[in-house]
Amino acid sequence: MTREDPVVEEFTRQATAMAEAPAFRAADVLSRVARAAGADFAGRVLDLACGPGIVAEAIGPLASSLVGVDATPRMVQLAGTRCREAGLSNCSFCIAPAEILPFDRESFDMVVTRLSLHHFRDPGIVLTEIRRVLRANGRLIVMDIVSSPEESQALLHNSLERLRDPTHVRMLSEFELSSTVAGYGFELLSEESWEQDRTFEEWASVVADSSRTEALGVVMQSLAQAGCSAGINLRLMDGEVRFSHRWKLIVARRT
Repeated sequence: MTREDPVVEEFTRQATAMAEAPAFRAADVLSRVARAAGADFAGRVLDLACGPGIVAEAIGPLASSLVGVDATPRMVQLAGTRCREAGLSNCSFCIAPAEILPFDRESFDMVVTRLSLHHFRDPGIVLTEIRRVLRANGRLIVMDIVSSPEESQALLHNSLERLRDPTHVRMLSEFELSSTVAGYGFELLSEESWEQDRTFEEWASVVADSSRTEALGVVMQSLAQAGCSAGINLRLMDGEVRFSHRWKLIVARRT
């Protein structure tokens, strides 16, 4: 069994729920991506780890062409359907691992990736491949959830994420995410951060596996009752487990 097999299995199950999840379709998040791309942009875009095509649908109208890549066939299928139904004839999708992209050097003017880097054991391999397929001075947009800069809080946060989804590897801190991108041949142009409130129920529903999430719900409720924030402002509100994910968006230029 290859390393990708459990990843494909996991995201095949998650695909439909992810496509419908409010947190993934949040208008304020998608508008940030579009602003980062720029209203005057008209180049060729790669949407890396495109998932069910939510980002592709948002920025496809800005591009001359967009190619979405994902390792999970079901995600690619949903992304193609989404963009066709949106009338985006300039979008196409293919199946490929992010670590080995089936494109020539300098094939794209922009690469966008959302919520992907925390799934890779070595994000540097992916960033190296992104740099290869991005033209000189091309733009990279990275969006991901980040962990607390406090090591113990980050460890707990990442452990909770991994119990929910075993494909999760590690969310980086804001500083780590920025320094990692900069360390692989990119000049940081802008950075912004914001908070997104989540409920346990909607967060757990995406993975569609009650054998994991029922026990995880008990653990997170106990942590909240004990006053442990886990670096995500974990709390109880009217008996409901809630928390806040901190996002970071980086716009960088390939040097």
